[in-house]
Amino acid sequence: MSTPRSDELAAGLSAVRARVDAACTAAGRRAADVTLITVTKFFPAADAAELARLGSEDLGESREQEATAKVVDCAGLLDTSDLAPRWHMLGSIQRNKARAIARWAHSAHSVDSARLATALGAAAVSAADEGARSAPLDAYLQVSLDGDPARGGVAADQLDELADLTAGTTGLRLAGLMAVPPIGVEPTAAFARLAEIASRMQSQHPGATGISAGMSADLEAAIAHGSTCVRVGTAILGPRPITSQ
Repeated sequence: MSTPRSDELAAGLSAVRARVDAACTAAGRRAADVTLITVTKFFPAADAAELARLGSEDLGESREQEATAKVVDCAGLLDTSDLAPRWHMLGSIQRNKARAIARWAHSAHSVDSARLATALGAAAVSAADEGARSAPLDAYLQVSLDGDPARGGVAADQLDELADLTAGTTGLRLAGLMAVPPIGVEPTAAFARLAEIASRMQSQHPGATGISAGMSADLEAAIAHGSTCVRVGTAILGPRPITSQ
């Protein structure tokens, strides 16, 4: 049954899908080649479940504790496993959270160190042994475009080593790169640099074709420069709840 909130979510999702389609057309790309990840952090499991009912197959979270509970709660609200969304871990990951994340995450978009990659690989293997997952964990390496360690990401000149290690880690699949435009830098320039870095990595790892980039305000620029995953929250769900502050 339709509710004001379900109507709001449907309208937001439709509007963002239209933006993605238009951006792909402008870039000469297929819309099917760009995954829309709806970012549900700080929003309730009821919103996540409604988004799944509306056809949003990929949902993103940034905090392990919130996500682990929400994944369970969302599953309990859905009528059939056919609606089960893929969950993506988008935020910074502490190594001691790897075991929990590996039990529900389809992918991790913020792998930025050898120690984290090793921890996630071991956790994914354990989760598979316990029947909690049936495929490797997709790992996107977060690359820093400004060299600021506080914002996360491996330095571009250290990326090759981390890519080689991740590709060789049992339990992981090297999926590609993720980046966030530096503060004060025009997104188009940032995404152009990311595309160059991705091209160089793909020359060594041809299967790592994913580029996770672009959010509510800049998804068009990201798609124009090859993004295969856009991460959109506010434009679909509205402003974050006050409790998120």
